[in-house]
Amino acid sequence: MKAEVPPIVRQIEALIDPLVDLPGATLPMLHAIQDGIGYVPDEAVPMIAERLNLSRAEVHGVVTFYHHYRRHAPGKHVVQICRAEACQSMGARQLEAHAKKALGCDYHETSADGAVTLEAVYCLGNCACAPAMRVNDEIVGRVTPARFDEVIAELKQEAQA
Repeated sequence: MKAEVPPIVRQIEALIDPLVDLPGATLPMLHAIQDGIGYVPDEAVPMIAERLNLSRAEVHGVVTFYHHYRRHAPGKHVVQICRAEACQSMGARQLEAHAKKALGCDYHETSADGAVTLEAVYCLGNCACAPAMRVNDEIVGRVTPARFDEVIAELKQEAQA
């Protein structure tokens, strides 16, 4: 009797198989998985390696080198704080410290209630309105600690609804 293929494996196959023949397909495959699933599950590494004739270590190295790729499912909302120089000069380091304390987690971690995953990003292209952050796909500028708290309160309220 043939073992049933787990749904996550079928989902990964559907995302990566159309990309196998692309030159330099590793990054497009990883992007497709993260965009489709929300993170790069451990099951994806050997599947990509096999299809591209790479070692698992090579694929794992790419996943862990780039901060963009998540290795675990994110919270309901993803908040990224810009750490580029323009934002730092306008208070991003203080915002970062406040965010970590307010959420009770560090970068690449999720708040205890599962509502928010905190990530660093290195430029949102919103330098004139620094410091900036991205909430899911929306960029927010001129973020003060008080504004951060307002945004997080709104997100947590949405998460409970």
